[in-house]
Order: sequence, then C-alpha cells, then structure tokens
Amino acid sequence: MSLLQSMFTLEPSVIEKVLRPILVYVFLIIGLRLAGKRELAQMNPFDLVVLLTLSNTVQNAIIGRDDSVTGGIIGAATLLAVNHVAVRLVYAHKRIQQIIEGTPTELIMSGSLVTANLEAELVTCEELEAAALKQGFTSLDEIERAVLEPGGNITFYPKKPTPDEARNEAIMQRLDRISAQLGALRA
Repeated sequence: MSLLQSMFTLEPSVIEKVLRPILVYVFLIIGLRLAGKRELAQMNPFDLVVLLTLSNTVQNAIIGRDDSVTGGIIGAATLLAVNHVAVRLVYAHKRIQQIIEGTPTELIMSGSLVTANLEAELVTCEELEAAALKQGFTSLDEIERAVLEPGGNITFYPKKPTPDEARNEAIMQRLDRISAQLGALRA
C-alpha cells in the first residue's frame, strides 16, 4: 500500500466516523454541564489538568483505530458542524440555553455572602476576593451583589454609594458647611 493510500484510507465506515464525534460531543457537553460553572472560567490547577487531558482521553473514541488524514478530517468536520448546529440551537431557544448552560447563581446578595451557593459552586471566599480584585474592588465589603454567570465569569455590582462616593459626599457636605459659616462670618 502506498504512503498516500495509507494516509487517506478509512478503517471504520464514514457513518461510524460521523457518529463517534457526535456521541463524544454530547457526552462532553453533559459532563461539563454537570461539572459546574467553575470548570469553564474559574479554573484551579486541577481543573486545568482535567481539561487538558480530556481531549487526549476521548481522542480514540472519536477516531477509533483509524489514524488516516481522511478520518481525522471527517472527525474534525463533524465536531465543527455539530458545534455550529448546537450554538445556533442554543441561541434560538432560551429554554435549551438554560438547560445546557445553566442559570446564574447569586454569590453575594445585599452585601452578604450566600455561603450555600458558594459551597454548591465550589467557590472559596479567597477565589471570590481574587476575582473582585481583578475587577477593581479592594474588598468584598464594597460589593452589593455578585453573580456567577452560566459561562463561569463572576459579575460584581458595587454598593451604592461606593465607599469613595460616600467619602466624597461627606467631604462636599463639610465644604458646604464651611462655606456657609464663612459666608455668615463675612456678613
């Protein structure tokens, strides 16, 4: 068998080459959904190792015993096509989006930590503080509300007024009183 022929000859059928990636894709979507939101964005070293080795683990399930270029192209094309259809389906149907992506989770409500939700999402206070620091907050005391989004990002909402705004307002009130006193002294 020539080199070119061995590179492009498929061992399993084309149907099997198409079905394998679809099954693995569906399994991974369900698995990552069950693993939780933190797997998607708030990764620790353990999460990163799992995600990096996951692709190698499912490689044979996708391509089978075939290591031909044609088999790889069919597998990759199938994954891209399935992903394209899935993204369009999720975009068009909000209910499917909620099932696949999940719903937001409140981590801080009314300025207080929601420890049950932190525990359920496996987010530590230290991780929450680090995420807040990255978004410009100096402490969790400045936050009115924090939401773990379905994609794994954390959205923070500041207390109103913020500590800086409250301090500035107090300074302005003092200056107004001083100005009024000076005006009264001049009169």
